[in-house]
Amino acid sequence: MNPLIELKQLCALFPEPEGQPLYLSAEHIAREATPEPYHRMLVHEHHMTVTMESYHDCSVDVEVVDSRYEGDMYCRKILLSKQGTTDVVQFGIVRFNFSFVTDAVRREIESESIPLGRVLIQHNVLRHIDLGAIVKFEAGPGLSRYLPLKEGQSTFGRMATIFCNGSPAVDLLEISAPLS
Repeated sequence: MNPLIELKQLCALFPEPEGQPLYLSAEHIAREATPEPYHRMLVHEHHMTVTMESYHDCSVDVEVVDSRYEGDMYCRKILLSKQGTTDVVQFGIVRFNFSFVTDAVRREIESESIPLGRVLIQHNVLRHIDLGAIVKFEAGPGLSRYLPLKEGQSTFGRMATIFCNGSPAVDLLEISAPLS
């Protein structure tokens, strides 16, 4: 699927208030064209939870901004912050098909208190992350509300699919706060 169409579908799960856009523009860019330090943060097949913790040299907390069910799918809009602070390091949208994980994993994810990557790692879920696309964003009012960005400022994100026990279980949009 075209990554920008998939991006619109994920964002449509959680429309911004008053029709304000999450982003002003989104451009699919080649992995090799991703500038540092975003390349190191986004161009890999690891959990962003672990990558964010390594980059920022601390654990991260999850805040679920909104969640809903869409048929058998659990969807949530999240922020990751440096543990014990309000310093947001990532915005994300997750669509998870619970058919491919145990009830214990499902309950822990639904508790909305632990980052998704941490839950899958702690439960030793056999997983593979397929990096779908790198996207350069120009922040709209939405991203400016969630991340330390001014409207019109650029940052980068990625779209990925997590395969759990061999099946495509999770679609992700992960947008990094600005990095220096």
